[in-house]
Amino acid sequence: MQSKTILLVDDNAIQATVRRTILERNGYTTTTVLQPSRALDHLRSNDPCSSIDLVITDHIMPGMNGSTFSKEVRALYPNMPILVISGMEEASAEYEGLNVEFRVKPLQPELLLESVQQLIGRPQRSSIAATLAAVIA
Repeated sequence: MQSKTILLVDDNAIQATVRRTILERNGYTTTTVLQPSRALDHLRSNDPCSSIDLVITDHIMPGMNGSTFSKEVRALYPNMPILVISGMEEASAEYEGLNVEFRVKPLQPELLLESVQQLIGRPQRSSIAATLAAVIA
């Protein structure tokens, strides 16, 4: 089974690094981008249907919020799975009709992995316990 690839978009480099580490230690391949406009450039310049399996984005980002970014992704790739993570529960209303999964921060590693697995399935190797142990250590 081939590794699943995730495009991770978050302007907070620390949060992006933590999420990337959790995902990669559980067998996912990640491409991390700190600006939504660059993430869109990446999606336009590649063939995401063959290389990107899921987009994970923050809601509040400079230049473009997550709902606008999600609308742009939908215009390019209507069936691309999108997971939005936000500290603002009320922001979920902005995503109605966009067919995205919305999760509220803080998102524990096991809930992040559970959400990803629901959207795109498990990669070849998966160990939530190993990730938790690595994050705690």
